[in-house]
Amino acid sequence: MKINRHAKIVELINKHRIETQEELAEYLNKEGFKVTQATVSRDIRDLKLTKVPTDDGKQRYAVHQKDESEMSEKYIRVLKDGFVSMDMAQNILVIKTVSGMASAVCAALDAMRWNEIVGSIAGDDTIMCAIRSVEDTVSVMDKISKIVL
Repeated sequence: MKINRHAKIVELINKHRIETQEELAEYLNKEGFKVTQATVSRDIRDLKLTKVPTDDGKQRYAVHQKDESEMSEKYIRVLKDGFVSMDMAQNILVIKTVSGMASAVCAALDAMRWNEIVGSIAGDDTIMCAIRSVEDTVSVMDKISKIVL
């Protein structure tokens, strides 16, 4: 229920100019989510929503966007810290990490949104990435090498 409510909140603040918690609670109630102002307040905190200025000098809720370079540096650091080795089997890339770091490294790779990577899955110290083609696998390996070496 909470996940659905959070998704609806993001949808609503992207669709409407919502200025107050009470206004957001009204929209949610109209959408079938029975919420109180206290619930909305917690949801705003959980979603890390922020208020941004509008053209008319008022403010509205928006999803907080982290600075892209700040995020990239964080992902690069995680990749460097966790990476041990990698090998390919056709269009499958297998990445070995420090024990316990595969999930974090995998999340960092996913966040980089490289078009060549179709999807990835992590264990404790191993990541398997499905890559679009053999050529793309070589390209991803090259990108990773440039980051970690």
